[in-house]
Amino acid sequence: MTLANKITIFRIVLIIAFMVGFAMPGLAWAWASLLIFALACASDYVDGYIARNFNQVTTFGKFMDPLADKLLVIAALVCFVGAGIIPAWIAVVIICRDMLVDMMRTIAVSSGKVVAANWWGKWKTAFQMFAIISFLLERVGFWFLAYPCPILRITVSQGLIYIAVALTVISGVTYMKDNWKFIEFK
Repeated sequence: MTLANKITIFRIVLIIAFMVGFAMPGLAWAWASLLIFALACASDYVDGYIARNFNQVTTFGKFMDPLADKLLVIAALVCFVGAGIIPAWIAVVIICRDMLVDMMRTIAVSSGKVVAANWWGKWKTAFQMFAIISFLLERVGFWFLAYPCPILRITVSQGLIYIAVALTVISGVTYMKDNWKFIEFK
């Protein structure tokens, strides 16, 4: 197993630690959940860098790296919905898109094709992670992120999550359009 793949697996383990830290009361746990989430996000960059620059790109990594990102984001969204931070519809849109894309990827694999994430998907993931970090920063006391813009009447964190939802929809439609050829209706 390559170092890049080990880092991807480590990111999946961090999801559990993040959820535990988020669920615990107190500022210290809020900081812990923020730092764990940030570490998981950084590990996504590190495993990709290592895979590309040290010839460690694998079929496992092409499949598991985006899945680890999705699991991390979904875990945070579930925590946020449970805490009343975001409305459930945001989590549902993101989770449904991810399930559809994963279904398409599974079908592609059964046809002998491995389909890596596209650029829309990478931007979607980046904005989802930025939005989540912004909400986590609000929890630890970065009050200015929770202050609504007088013109738009939304906070920085809300603006980031709305951009993430828009990119989620665009990336899902693009992914379906580009990979529809792998679907066989029999």
